[in-house]
Amino acid sequence: MSRVPENPEATTSIRDESDPQMRARLAELEKTWQSPRGFIGWFTHVNHTSIGKRFLITAMVFFLLSGLLALAMRLQLLSPLNDVLDAQTYNQVMTVHGTAMMFLFAIPAMEGIAIYLAPLMVGARDMAFPRLNAFGYYVYLIGGTVFFLSLPFGLAPDAGWFNYVPLSGPEHSAGYGIDVWTTMITFIEVSALTAAVELIVTILKLRVPGMSLNRMPIFVWAVLVMSFMILFAMPSVIVASSFLMMDRLVDTAFFDVTLGGSPLLWQHLFWFFGHPEVYIILVPALGIVTSIVITFTQRPLFGYTAVVLALVGVGMISFGLWVHHMYTTGLPLMGRSFFMAASTMIAIPSGVQIYCWIATIWGSRPRYASPMIWVLGFFAIFIAGGLTGVMVASVPFDRQVHDTYFVVAHFHYVLIGGAVFPLMAGLHYWFPKITGRMIGEQLGKWSCAVTFVGFNLTFFPMHQLGLEGMPRRVYTYLPDLGWGDLNLLATGGSFVMAAGFGMILVNIIVSLRSGEVAGDNPWNASTLEWATASPPLNCNFAEQVSVKTANPLWDWHEQNQRAMVSGLSTTQRETIVTTLLDALPQSVMILPGPTIWPFVSAVVASICFLGLIFSPWFFVVGVFGTFATFVMWFIPPRYTTDPNADLPEEAKS
Repeated sequence: MSRVPENPEATTSIRDESDPQMRARLAELEKTWQSPRGFIGWFTHVNHTSIGKRFLITAMVFFLLSGLLALAMRLQLLSPLNDVLDAQTYNQVMTVHGTAMMFLFAIPAMEGIAIYLAPLMVGARDMAFPRLNAFGYYVYLIGGTVFFLSLPFGLAPDAGWFNYVPLSGPEHSAGYGIDVWTTMITFIEVSALTAAVELIVTILKLRVPGMSLNRMPIFVWAVLVMSFMILFAMPSVIVASSFLMMDRLVDTAFFDVTLGGSPLLWQHLFWFFGHPEVYIILVPALGIVTSIVITFTQRPLFGYTAVVLALVGVGMISFGLWVHHMYTTGLPLMGRSFFMAASTMIAIPSGVQIYCWIATIWGSRPRYASPMIWVLGFFAIFIAGGLTGVMVASVPFDRQVHDTYFVVAHFHYVLIGGAVFPLMAGLHYWFPKITGRMIGEQLGKWSCAVTFVGFNLTFFPMHQLGLEGMPRRVYTYLPDLGWGDLNLLATGGSFVMAAGFGMILVNIIVSLRSGEVAGDNPWNASTLEWATASPPLNCNFAEQVSVKTANPLWDWHEQNQRAMVSGLSTTQRETIVTTLLDALPQSVMILPGPTIWPFVSAVVASICFLGLIFSPWFFVVGVFGTFATFVMWFIPPRYTTDPNADLPEEAKS
């Protein structure tokens, strides 16, 4: 249901609570957009701010659990011939740690912050498909919880987070461990795909009038690129896990070489997803860094177009790199040369962004608040990881360090430096917007310093361990190999790093209880998420705005005026739909409200996938059950008012 909105050129304030009419309108809007309370009500929420926070909190819980598993591995490697974990347990812990960090923390955390912020940044009142958004979260929550519970119940996979065949095939991995991995990964990726579709449609069609593509915030561009990458990359790992699932359950032979299958097919399918995944995580992190650099230098970004093109370039080139994980598999030299060139070339758009950040900072007087300190830590670690990335992109060098701890060190420098540090910077930056309170500045800076030192103590020695020949994924080593001192240093550093993250957790808890109350825009930022209350209103914006520049809040401050869109209903959940390129007003979209059916659909779908571990018939039965819940989900709501009441006569037809 849609209608043409009124002319968006009226000038007023965005939230003038001194006006009695505005207060009455705001009260009615908040009632229309509020989420139900109580235990049952929690399962009916569809507002993007609620779902975004849930993604973030759940991802952080999985990050904490995965970090504890990492500490257990480091304790096992503390000294030669240690016996903290036996070989089987170590393999299970290592597999769950790697899988959880990649599938349950990194991507969902970035999606969570995107779900929370992207609608606010484009001036929308919610995501395009709120119930699909809620469904994606419950799929993620159930799938991730089941996967983690496989460890204490002795059902955890043990073939590594990339699950190479034939090691993960039925002939070498009996039991249910690998089946848990294949079914849960397939299930969890459904959540990633739903979030990607949501974000693409929201960004392209629900921007406020005037926010043409060349005026979108860089973070929104980064989220858009990330979402398209998910659409192209995730089906590959879903196909791979489905093939392996069928090999194990119904005796197909996709990867069985004795029956005409190919083990290398798994590597191609997995790494076609696996390497773009690194940039799926990295691209929104780069958007976070750009947002913080702009705010804390109080300058428009130098090279806006160059940064946008660099983000798009990273997304496109990342799909031409996957074979550099396979240099030792006997592929033709010409093919390896092509992928070596592509792997080196991707450093160019990343470098363009770094130079644009430097140019933005140059000559300014940056404010070194805690978010900016985390960004500076990101600069150092990410550049170091990028340099070793260029090294392992070279075929001759990679053949020497392949499957050694040098690769482990590079991998963590890129992912922790390129994802965790920006994510922590974003957490400190947007904490006032999400909670309404300022996060502790001094503890924020100290936690960054401790984490930075602990990280480098942990992973820098691994470069040398790799050069000395220590293979990855080993649970112990002999004393006379000379690896004991560096492993002792790495283990000590891991506990220092854990202390840094513990300080962040303490800072969050203390700030939630007694932090300074934040205003609507405590950092004097320029983007629209800071144009509403902290935390945001249920409807995000009492009135949707019209923008004319890429930094609307700064321009409003200079011009002392804010163009608003009037005429939206207060009794229905409405948001503006605009044209794709120039964001011209096109129609008004009526969004669905709270319902429990997305949760029910996720539960039924999870039973369907979990049953696959034991019998393929669960999937057949589960499809019909899931379809039945979808029917209930899509039953249109009963409107309290006629949605056509204020439509022109010619539009009603």
